[in-house]
Amino acid sequence: MYPVLFTVFGFEIQAFWATVIAGFLASLVVARSELRRRHHDPRLGYDLILHSYIGGFLGARVFLVFFAWDAFTRDPFDFLFSGSGWVWQGGLLGGAVTVILAARRVGLPLADVADLSALCLAIGQTIGRIGCQLAGDGDYGVATDLPWGMSYPNGVVPTLERVHPTPIYEMLAYLAIFLALWWQRSRARPTGSLLGQYLILTGVARFAVEFVRRNAVVAFGLTLPQLFSLGFTMIGIVLLFRLYRSWPPEVSDA
Repeated sequence: MYPVLFTVFGFEIQAFWATVIAGFLASLVVARSELRRRHHDPRLGYDLILHSYIGGFLGARVFLVFFAWDAFTRDPFDFLFSGSGWVWQGGLLGGAVTVILAARRVGLPLADVADLSALCLAIGQTIGRIGCQLAGDGDYGVATDLPWGMSYPNGVVPTLERVHPTPIYEMLAYLAIFLALWWQRSRARPTGSLLGQYLILTGVARFAVEFVRRNAVVAFGLTLPQLFSLGFTMIGIVLLFRLYRSWPPEVSDA
């Protein structure tokens, strides 16, 4: 593993943060492309991505505080700025709040923003999981004797056991989701439906991967991420139901 990619003037360039930045840059390209295609000012993409970065960062860390209070109180600075231990669900919620506020401030339709957000999230997660794999930050799975099992001896959270490389599983799943959503973006469908599909597909993907990850069971034989995944999946189903219930719009005969 390569938690540190290289050093510049004594400053370590960490794999995790390098891929976080790459993910946001890729999301910016996608956001600008979609804004332009929908006849909005593509420069607004900078606002949306900046707000998503700030909200996602705060949400992912603050959300974790409630589940790792002891680690937070021991060393708050290291806890908040470490390259491990991020909570995707908290990042999604935090980013959603700040992006909605930014969209309202610049006058963008929320349905359009929902669609492009789904695309940006999917590509961002794809690249972000590469960083988790390179860093070996503890997101890997349980022990396995499958041929593609691997160890993370030099990871941020090292292990000599051969384990499921769950960051790779998730990276492939999110890439497939991004490609599926990208293929649909200009086809006939209710505006905003890409977000509903994203919530369902990522919820199912994360729910499935959790069966071979190391997270503890908390209730009903499920891990906390699985419970949140079920919640996001249900939100996606409800959103799609509401959107498709009145689509396509009725055309008057007059």
